[in-house]
Amino acid sequence: MGFYLRTSLRAGPFRLNLSPSGIGVSAGIPGFRVGAGPRGNYVRIGGRGTYYASAPRLAQMPAAHPPGHSSPPAPPVGGGIALRELDGASVQQLVAAHPSDIVAQIVAASRRMPMWPFAAGALGLLVLLTVPFGLLLLLPVVPAVVWLYLHDQARRSVVVFYQVDDEPAARFERLAAAHALSRQAHRSWHVEAQGDLITPYQRKVNAGAGALVRRSVSALTIAGPPVLVTNIAVPTLSARSRSVHFLPDRALVRQGSHYAELPYSSLRVSVQAQRFVEAGSVPADSRVVDTTWQYANARGGPDRRFKNNRQLPVMEYGRLTLSNPQGFLMVWDFSRPDVAYALAAAVRAMK
Repeated sequence: MGFYLRTSLRAGPFRLNLSPSGIGVSAGIPGFRVGAGPRGNYVRIGGRGTYYASAPRLAQMPAAHPPGHSSPPAPPVGGGIALRELDGASVQQLVAAHPSDIVAQIVAASRRMPMWPFAAGALGLLVLLTVPFGLLLLLPVVPAVVWLYLHDQARRSVVVFYQVDDEPAARFERLAAAHALSRQAHRSWHVEAQGDLITPYQRKVNAGAGALVRRSVSALTIAGPPVLVTNIAVPTLSARSRSVHFLPDRALVRQGSHYAELPYSSLRVSVQAQRFVEAGSVPADSRVVDTTWQYANARGGPDRRFKNNRQLPVMEYGRLTLSNPQGFLMVWDFSRPDVAYALAAAVRAMK
């Protein structure tokens, strides 16, 4: 299938391979014990269900039951326009009372502090204070710092082999293809906050728009969480402070070193084409559906009382909204509506 990337995985000096007899681990550098390597996980998804194995035995995947939380109210901003934050519940609020074993491993690995920067800094300081004799320390100590760096990589890695068959494989393939299509869009944004423009003056000084948004450029990758080492592409939507990673059996939302799992059965997906007054640069693949003025009068024409009143294009974008009953909420805009519709359909099919 197209979403598979590799047959063996590397975490620091360790190489992990999946064979009919189980997960094999080998170390590429002398001095590393196999027992000190990262834990290997195996997830099989097919027509008969989902199974999880952490060598050496196989057991059924535990289900997540996250507690319910509501979004905190957002304070109003200046200018009389109250922007409602669209970040929903925090990741800490979304964490399940009993997270699955893989998610627990990811959380633990992400919170382990790397030690090699401290060792490298101490070595550099010692060399500077004892020059020229300190240069002799580089010969034995530099290999030790490299060893520590590889050790940090291993202990901060969670290895997961996925084997996806039958209809689940077809669904995840469609999701990977829709995500690849969304990466072709010239522009995508994470919508952080939105507020309705109520008074005539608010609409006038905002090009006649009905709402004001705060957004930031988003990134679409297949890298997955930083600590996850896996054999598949992980469709990812990344924002400034959060990211959502789509795995074959669940979605993960990350905020710093905090993770929460989102069962696809709980995800609510909505999509719509929308008209957007673009004050910035116009994406090359977007369609201009109308024009307006930066300062518009009640009839939609230019307000002559304002100097340098420039004409602005009205673009057609696609908006994708993901939420769940526990308070998760993230909103993205894409420069092409078809991209948002394809991604929404693929995420819905994962249920």
